[in-house]
Amino acid sequence: MMVDTLENPTPVASTQTLVTRSLRKRPRVRSARDVAIWFAVAWLVVLALAAVSAPLLPIPRYDEIVGIPYEPLFSSDGILGTDSIGRSILSRALYGARASFTVGFVAAAIGVVVGGLLGLVAGHFRGFVEAVVDVLAEVVQAFPPMLFLVALAAAIRPTLMTLTVSMAVLMIPAFARMTKGAVVAQSTREFVTAARGMGAGHLRIMFREVLPNTVMSLVSFTIISVALLIVIEGSVSFLGYGIPAPSPSWGGMIAEAQSQLRQHPSAALVPIVLLFLTVFSLNSVGDWLRDRFDVGQSQL
Repeated sequence: MMVDTLENPTPVASTQTLVTRSLRKRPRVRSARDVAIWFAVAWLVVLALAAVSAPLLPIPRYDEIVGIPYEPLFSSDGILGTDSIGRSILSRALYGARASFTVGFVAAAIGVVVGGLLGLVAGHFRGFVEAVVDVLAEVVQAFPPMLFLVALAAAIRPTLMTLTVSMAVLMIPAFARMTKGAVVAQSTREFVTAARGMGAGHLRIMFREVLPNTVMSLVSFTIISVALLIVIEGSVSFLGYGIPAPSPSWGGMIAEAQSQLRQHPSAALVPIVLLFLTVFSLNSVGDWLRDRFDVGQSQL
């Protein structure tokens, strides 16, 4: 039996070969993901800086006519051409990024603060408080988001502020539910039990013991929510119920150029590409943070 095993080492060799191949593939997959993450971070930083400093850049105002309509890419009137009335697409795209980032990040910030506090209280006290928060969340989530925003735009003239606040209200239930689930999972941990045994009060347990261990989960969920809010804002603006003209938005730019998509595709493709790269980058960063920190917490 021992002779046969020594004379036929093929199974052992094949197993070692498979392990070696799998180990060789892992760094490639990991490096590819690292490249995607670095690209996503670089894109978001560059776009955010360009959007914030748009009034200081040597570009025309978003409502200034700089040439004839539908100039092509790399024309003398603009690097990215002009729109239907001769305005710079580059300028309008950067100012549209300001609007998208404002709606996305401000609405997400309001949602995470209000919804996070509601979820923290509901997950800690449970019982009647949890039931009330759950009912309120279900009532808000019962309204279809797009229908709610369109109805609000029909009742109130849409502005950047009203659109941001209304989208923040829609995001509060999601943050409340997510935070409540994380708090409930943390409430049975040893350090929370020890804090209760030492006589710690509710505020100390919530804000000193539980909340720090759920922050990274909230951050990753917030970044992914920003991507969703930017898509919603673009969709509402595309339908004509978002940021009113002449203020630019990516969705509004796509809507204006859709009739000339075949003859002048660049006018619509520029905001489409910017929207795609921004949402892709936000989702990539959010997924990386979730995988990096949530898994580590679950293994403690």
